[in-house]
Amino acid sequence: MPSTTHHILRLRDVTVCHGRVTALRGVSTELPCGSAIAICGPNGSGKSTLLRALLGWHPLASGEILIGDAHPRHALPRLAYLPQRQTIDWDFPLHVRAVVEQGRLPALGLFRRFTAADHARISEALAELDLTALADRPLHALSGGQQQRVFLARSLAQGADIFLLDEPFAGLDLRATGELLRMIRAWNARGRTVLAVVHDIALARSHFNHALLLDTDLIASGPSAEVLTAENIRRAYHLPSAAEEALQSLRTATFPS
Repeated sequence: MPSTTHHILRLRDVTVCHGRVTALRGVSTELPCGSAIAICGPNGSGKSTLLRALLGWHPLASGEILIGDAHPRHALPRLAYLPQRQTIDWDFPLHVRAVVEQGRLPALGLFRRFTAADHARISEALAELDLTALADRPLHALSGGQQQRVFLARSLAQGADIFLLDEPFAGLDLRATGELLRMIRAWNARGRTVLAVVHDIALARSHFNHALLLDTDLIASGPSAEVLTAENIRRAYHLPSAAEEALQSLRTATFPS
């Protein structure tokens, strides 16, 4: 029986360079729509570069990225990006609704005003992220988890169905982390695709059904349990094997005379 899986993102021999430094090299993979995809790897392995390449912010030195699949609803998908928390000015004097409204600006065009449909989309995004009661609160007055939800609501208001989250769990406490994971599961259930840079391998194994493991090159891509194995982790993070650790212990051990 043929597979009914639709691949909403396809990367073919994708290479990205920053000057003379190769940030990604020859990455080829297909990513299924409606999945929670963890992007893992050591610092400097190309995780954030991959997200920015998908957005078209980094030119490709070689290869191609194809977005969309055979599913009619995904013929013209929209990508939404949530940057790392430390890159956002949380003291900027905006209220929650004003931040979420920003998601509608690309659709307005020059000199257009919000329509009733735009306001409805904004209100729906606030409601889905449980932010309606906070709509008039200043952004800086919210908790870290609430602030995260505001920017996710902005992505929803944009009308996105592919969400690119750069280290979304950084700085969140256990409660906020759980809320974000529940939201990702709910989005997957609606056919939305989430790609998230994740440093916690245990969290990626437990809560993401698909994973990419990078070390400039693609180490592995596929179901998380098959990608995030001890051997693949050792390769990506350049960790010694058990035998190498044992040998090193013998080399450094001191024995009584």
